[in-house]
Amino acid sequence: MEQIPPALLACGRSQRMVRRWRGAYAGALGLRLLMLVLPLLTLMLSSAAPPATASTASTTAPPAASLTQTAPPGLDVGANTPPSLLGVLATEGTPAASAGTGLDPTATHGLIEGPGAQRATEALVATSDWSVAQLQAWRSALRSMDGGAGQLPADLLPPDANTAWSPVTLPDVRQREATQDVPANSRYQMRWYRIRYAPPQGRWPTSVALYMPRLVAQAAAVLVRTDTGWRPVFDNQSGAREQWVRPLWVVLPAALTELRDEREIEVVIAVPVMQGLYYAVSSVWLGAREDLEPRHDRRWVLQIGVPQATSLTLVTLGLFALVLWFKRREDPAYLLFALASVAWLVRNLHYHLDLPRTREALEWFWWITHASMSWVMLLTFLFALRFARRRFDRFERTITAFVLIASIVSLPLWGRGMDMLVMMHICNAVVGLAGTAFVANIAWRQGSRELKLIATALVIGIGLAIHDLGLLAGWWWPEHIYLMPFATLVILASFLYAVQHRYIQALRGVEQANEELATRLHEQSEQLKAQHDKLREVERQQALLLERQRIMQDMHDGLGSSLLSAMVAVEQGSMAQDQVVTVLRECVDDLRLVIDSLEPVGHDLVSLLATMRYRLGKRLQLGGLRLEWDVHDLPVLEWLEPPDALHVLRLMQEALTNALKHARATRVRVVTRDLGRKVEIRVEDDGEGFDIQQVTAGRGLRGLQRRARQLGGSLRVDSSPGHGTVVTLRLPVERTEPEPSLQQG
Repeated sequence: MEQIPPALLACGRSQRMVRRWRGAYAGALGLRLLMLVLPLLTLMLSSAAPPATASTASTTAPPAASLTQTAPPGLDVGANTPPSLLGVLATEGTPAASAGTGLDPTATHGLIEGPGAQRATEALVATSDWSVAQLQAWRSALRSMDGGAGQLPADLLPPDANTAWSPVTLPDVRQREATQDVPANSRYQMRWYRIRYAPPQGRWPTSVALYMPRLVAQAAAVLVRTDTGWRPVFDNQSGAREQWVRPLWVVLPAALTELRDEREIEVVIAVPVMQGLYYAVSSVWLGAREDLEPRHDRRWVLQIGVPQATSLTLVTLGLFALVLWFKRREDPAYLLFALASVAWLVRNLHYHLDLPRTREALEWFWWITHASMSWVMLLTFLFALRFARRRFDRFERTITAFVLIASIVSLPLWGRGMDMLVMMHICNAVVGLAGTAFVANIAWRQGSRELKLIATALVIGIGLAIHDLGLLAGWWWPEHIYLMPFATLVILASFLYAVQHRYIQALRGVEQANEELATRLHEQSEQLKAQHDKLREVERQQALLLERQRIMQDMHDGLGSSLLSAMVAVEQGSMAQDQVVTVLRECVDDLRLVIDSLEPVGHDLVSLLATMRYRLGKRLQLGGLRLEWDVHDLPVLEWLEPPDALHVLRLMQEALTNALKHARATRVRVVTRDLGRKVEIRVEDDGEGFDIQQVTAGRGLRGLQRRARQLGGSLRVDSSPGHGTVVTLRLPVERTEPEPSLQQG
């Protein structure tokens, strides 16, 4: 008698390790899976049984309870009418094997053979009515044999009598009932599904695997017939609570295939269910591991990976929306999106976490996940209505109150005759239908493009929700997957489009406003430029007029007066010829002084003084005066314009003329100094000097001081008899306002 090595019986533990690894892998799919939705959906439909006729809703049914629970949550409903079972014994790429007519185990019922991986749509089934104690004994026996040799008790084995077995079509489903009271002394039924597998042409693959897309029941086990009887090769007690949502995957020990001469093996899938309540057993795939593993992995991605990736993607986008809301708190749409993403993550916690082990914790867990679906839809509708043209406060308050009351009524704090799961999905259906109808009505009445797209996505979501409710109730084949995660992607895409469309519209509005502003700015700039040109022309004409008036006034007061006096003196014969020449020379010098004031000197006082030296130097020399030039660089006087330059020249000319005519000086010295905020010009002579007190009231000195004040500076005359005269002119480097009288000369 051949014995199975103990190490091969440890495949249950390796199965758990593979499951954990795959969970981590599926969670890392992230945004990449979003780009694979359509191809994956195609793969799903190709790998499932007949395609679903409707669309989605809230996702999942809770799993069966553990063995120590007398009333497992999630299995406390039954069915009155069994589903219509379709399907035949089918293989991948081969026609279905014909079914036998009797109950002989050698018949073709449950036999799958052919190349590659084969799918069993028929099996032999036997049932055993068990008490809770028997089921606990079964579980204990399986745990004691994990990794070791041994034999299950005879009363816990599949029946041997051929009459106990009958054909059954897979999938095998019992529908749910809306209400069901679970008695404290509930009994269980062990359903044994028997399948025979024949390798292609009698050659066993390197590794044989068993795969079931879905199994909704309590913890299943897989047994294989050996020479010594039925031997367990897989026990799913550790994954019982997640068994309903995770595909079953079992790798048969090589010792059961490679070392046997039989052309087929018999496999029994032990499925414990509560009598009269809902269960679902999908079709069974058997074959080479390398052929089945890609199919199992695709199913895992569709059934587990996509919901996990959708939740993580929504949370990431929700965090981003929350940051935007902190920056723009006046726009609640970002906050609603963030809250909806968190609620969706709570809704899908069963895809990310292992379920609680106690009944109370499990009831609260399912209440949180199923109640959160109503909050997801509520927040979705509130978000969608932010794209409407006005607020709908009454509807928003009504639906919020309904969701709040439904969540409180469904709390697992008090008993009820209705299954909590069914009641929560009824509430979800009411919220979903009412909210979608309202949003669709508003969208089609107002004609908002974004709201229409969101309403269309919500209608698609309702259709997929109906599919999921049917799958939950047992109306559809269990090979179908829950489509609500895919509906979430559709709704999310509509949200992103709406936000993107609004963003683009805002950008276009800003661009249009910028274009209009640029056009208006250009027009105003042209107007300002035209006005500025006109103003400059007026200012130029005014400056020319003022300059003409200044020159005329200056020539009238200076040159004109001197010429008129000389002409009268000549006519009367009271002026000698040399005096006439002197007067005419002074007139010429005065005319040159006026001309020099008109020359551009670049606001440079030193250049202006140098021009004056050039004009008056020869005259001073002829008059017997030695000119000493002690002029240093001075800062630029930005305010020094031609009228100001003429005033400076007049002051310097007056000081030099006085030294030449009246002081009887032999030397005159011109000095400049930079005093920081002011500049200083001094004219010093060594003449006879005069008593300053006697000439203070004279018109000449007052005229000099008046010119200095008009320049914004000051004039000081220091003199005493026998000590010469010093005339000091101080001018500011910066002058805040021009003196109004300067323009008058």
